[in-house]
Amino acid sequence: MLRQLARLTHAVPAAGPNAVALAVYAGADDVPIMARESGTEGVACVDDAARAIVLLCALWERTELPWVRTWCDGLLDFVVWMQDDDGRWVNFIVDWSDVRNRSGISSFPGGAFWQARALQAVARAAIVFGDARAETALQRGLDSMRAPAPPDVRALHVMTALDLLRAGRCPDLRDHLAAWIDEMLACSSDGMLMNSADESGRPHLWGHVQEAALAGAGALLGRDDVIAVARRSAELVFADVIESGFDLDHVQPYDVTSAIQVMDSLHAVTGSAHHADLAAKSRGWFDGRNPSGLPVYDAERGRVADGIDNGCVSRNSGAEANVVAAQALLDRAVQHARRREGFTVLEPG
Repeated sequence: MLRQLARLTHAVPAAGPNAVALAVYAGADDVPIMARESGTEGVACVDDAARAIVLLCALWERTELPWVRTWCDGLLDFVVWMQDDDGRWVNFIVDWSDVRNRSGISSFPGGAFWQARALQAVARAAIVFGDARAETALQRGLDSMRAPAPPDVRALHVMTALDLLRAGRCPDLRDHLAAWIDEMLACSSDGMLMNSADESGRPHLWGHVQEAALAGAGALLGRDDVIAVARRSAELVFADVIESGFDLDHVQPYDVTSAIQVMDSLHAVTGSAHHADLAAKSRGWFDGRNPSGLPVYDAERGRVADGIDNGCVSRNSGAEANVVAAQALLDRAVQHARRREGFTVLEPG
């Protein structure tokens, strides 16, 4: 996972002499591929860099390895550079020079998902490192959390608020939590928390972490009723899918890691062995507990496939797959980081 992320790391000189970003996609030969799912998007994005910062902060807290901090600093240079003065983030760079995609539907300034993930990243960097750049970016962008948002994005806002509040930061965010909880609880169907008001049937699993956010918020605010709703929804949304080995036509690592995050959070709050068991079974997906019977995580090459389509493991391995897998398999990532075997991180400048 870390080896593949190192392969995907490229310098972005316009963002600073040490700035780096992650190539969004890579093929079977690990050569980067430009993102074109929503028209021309670009070669790298804030969305992936922000999630990688959160991952590297977790690795730093466990290892305090200097190169982890250096890598994180380079990504932070990029994320801060991509923020406009009004606090909104642009998501993609079109190429590795200085061309930002300011008009694409997956890149325009202030898009909900990349805005929320960028805030998570700078909040983590401000807390973990006391980084002044991150603090400035956080203060510029905080107001965006107060704007209307669908529940899957609001869940990220809740998690950022919890992170800051637990660190004794931004106490006014506590006043917003109750309203955000009510928003998320109101968007449900047959006991399942939905990702948006116009979603029908079973909610998609990609980025579905509302139950994790609500479990944490319920614990902080002493709201057992909120935790109970999160438990019920997690059972309905995830349990049978996990037991089946994620036997769906199309499964991405982020689908699986969303399930893991939810079950880990519920286990942390409730101490339930059931949730710990479901989290462990979900992690098994990366090692072959899936319809293909094959590992999605190739330990020899140090890369995670982009998913499983109709029983076939993808040959591609992009940034999102490897970042979220490293977060889900953090103990392994820590071991690899300490050994630092088989890869070098780009040292720009």
